[in-house]
Amino acid sequence: MKDFFKVTDLEKVLEYVSLFQTVETEQISLQDTLGRILAENIISDIDLPGFSRSTMDGYAVRASSTFGASEENPAYLNVVGSIAMGEAPSFSVEQGEAAKISTGGMLPKGADSVVMIEHTEILDEKTIEAYKSAAPGQNIIQKGEDFTEGNVILHAGQKIRPQETGLLAAFGKEQVKVFKRPVIGIISTGDEVVPVSETPRPGQIRDINTFSLSGQVTEAGGSPLIFGIVKDDYKNLLEKCREALLVSDMVLISGGSSVGTRDFTIEVLSALPDSEIVVHGISISPGKPTILARSVNKPVWGLPGHVVSAMIVFAAVVKPFIEKISGFSPEKKNMDILSARLSRNVSSAQGRTDYVRVRLTEKEGILWAEPILGKSGLINTMIKADGLIEIGKNVEGLEKGAEVKVFSL
Repeated sequence: MKDFFKVTDLEKVLEYVSLFQTVETEQISLQDTLGRILAENIISDIDLPGFSRSTMDGYAVRASSTFGASEENPAYLNVVGSIAMGEAPSFSVEQGEAAKISTGGMLPKGADSVVMIEHTEILDEKTIEAYKSAAPGQNIIQKGEDFTEGNVILHAGQKIRPQETGLLAAFGKEQVKVFKRPVIGIISTGDEVVPVSETPRPGQIRDINTFSLSGQVTEAGGSPLIFGIVKDDYKNLLEKCREALLVSDMVLISGGSSVGTRDFTIEVLSALPDSEIVVHGISISPGKPTILARSVNKPVWGLPGHVVSAMIVFAAVVKPFIEKISGFSPEKKNMDILSARLSRNVSSAQGRTDYVRVRLTEKEGILWAEPILGKSGLINTMIKADGLIEIGKNVEGLEKGAEVKVFSL
């Protein structure tokens, strides 16, 4: 067991993401793109919008026709037409003229601004008065003001949110090339673990990790594939790991990384095809006895059995690996991080990175992070938590009132 203490710094572990390749790509329909990762740059093939249009109900004019207009000295304009929605006007607007237009309507030739309808008065069928001047470009969107033809509008590695879906629709992208969702195999181990459908006998626990990890995998953009519970049996676990590797892009083994069963897990991982033990312990708390192996160029993790430790290791360490093989570009990551002040002193041991669960509360306009301290086997600490704060390996602790970054859970 002497190797147990040969831990790897967290920063070094995260560098190992470069060892693993991204998954393959596929073409999917636009309606299915939400949450997926783009696998190619999207280049605009048109200007957006494709025509100059109004952002207000009012009258399209040449701005110079309204210069100096006021309630005491309005500008008188001849109405030369009305612009129907969805149609291109067949006329132009000259000096001293106006055309009635609705929000979204196409500007006629010659017009460079819109006077809001609230700033006009109808005198007769052909004449209005404008009692507020308009500046060139006011109340309109110019052709190509949003995106111009030939530019990259979305980048490969970018996660598609509702706004990106809308943009793809604006450019007529019915089919989109994305990275496939990585399949993450999940194996739960331990003689004491029983299915959730069973009532545990003394000394037994229900299989929590399979379901908490499945949820985290889904949130990280992967597709969880559950392989059930494997007892502490070398042959059965080896067979189940081989089975999982055949159909998964990554495998998570929860349990079997504690002091008592660590060598057993290492033996199984070492026996996998084309395998290598990359990490044999990480300098973080909780989660120190985490194992990372590589088999047939796929990551295989030995995670702690305690649910809190497993979830925190996933959030801090495993998730970046899933994002890497998903094709997700770190430069495009919209991290859900909040800034808060610590509500009490928190101690930490030097030489390791500590992750502390916190609850967020707001008092007098200030966001406070309240540490939730508890053992790694208590899932209630995760239920109460809104996020995690990180205490660096060279920091002895943090004082009350210190500004901290809270990574959302």
